[in-house]
Amino acid sequence: MTTRGKSINLFLMDGTASGRIKCTLANWTGVAYKIPRTELEKCKERDDLKQSGVYFLFGRSEQTGDEVVYIGQAGVRKNGEGILYRLQEHKRNPDKDYWTEAVVFTTSNNSFGPTEISYLENRFCDLAKEAKRYGVKNANDPTSGNITEEKESELEEFIDYAKIVMGTLGHKVFEGLTQQVRLSETTTMPAEAVVIFEFMRADASARGQRTSEGFVLLQGSRISKSIKTSCPKSVKESRERHASKIDKDGILLEDILFHSPNEAASFAVAGTINAQEAWKTENGQTLKGLESNEVNAMDK
Repeated sequence: MTTRGKSINLFLMDGTASGRIKCTLANWTGVAYKIPRTELEKCKERDDLKQSGVYFLFGRSEQTGDEVVYIGQAGVRKNGEGILYRLQEHKRNPDKDYWTEAVVFTTSNNSFGPTEISYLENRFCDLAKEAKRYGVKNANDPTSGNITEEKESELEEFIDYAKIVMGTLGHKVFEGLTQQVRLSETTTMPAEAVVIFEFMRADASARGQRTSEGFVLLQGSRISKSIKTSCPKSVKESRERHASKIDKDGILLEDILFHSPNEAASFAVAGTINAQEAWKTENGQTLKGLESNEVNAMDK
């Protein structure tokens, strides 16, 4: 199946990429806003931000430094205030001082009611937890409410577009670290779409995958428990930072994204390693050989 492009409109409301951004997408009734915490007061005249919607508060954990997100919903109140009023409440709340920017989803035709925003909040929370990119700060799991199958289909389509917009706005909160290949009766993916690499050492057995962001060390890899004298300082710090993701037997409990194959391999062996030669496909081809072939194919 041919992948089709999308046309997204980004309006820099303050004339700068670091300011407020309004985002719309062709053939979509949704409207998204990316609003820095410091620019919230500038939005008080935006009528569509007084509507119902779902919002995301993005920041970093003070304890771990990891990226975190809080996902909430806002309905229209008796005073006529909606999303913006709720964001202002969060800004005044000292327990939510971790967030630096908000992303808001509403509609151009003000079509969200309590049922719709409850369903969206529930689904967005589930998707964020499944992706494991951000720590989800919600203390309680939101309820999905009761909706018809027709409304569910409509909202799922809204979610599909929201995923694209969210990634465009710089937050991959819905995207897992690795590609998921799904086969159906009508769609087949070529075998080379996802290439898994692996290497084995006496004290380590690792599996990894290239992505557009770097190299992912895959869950289930066996990690060396002994730190070599040759281990770079940056790798030692990374091992400390991700210590909770490795069990007592040295098994990696979840995927970890690294900037390069070398960084991932060094993490696995806790020392230095020639990653270009160490990482091999199931057919025995080295990462160096595969990438060399890819470059040669481009030249033909």
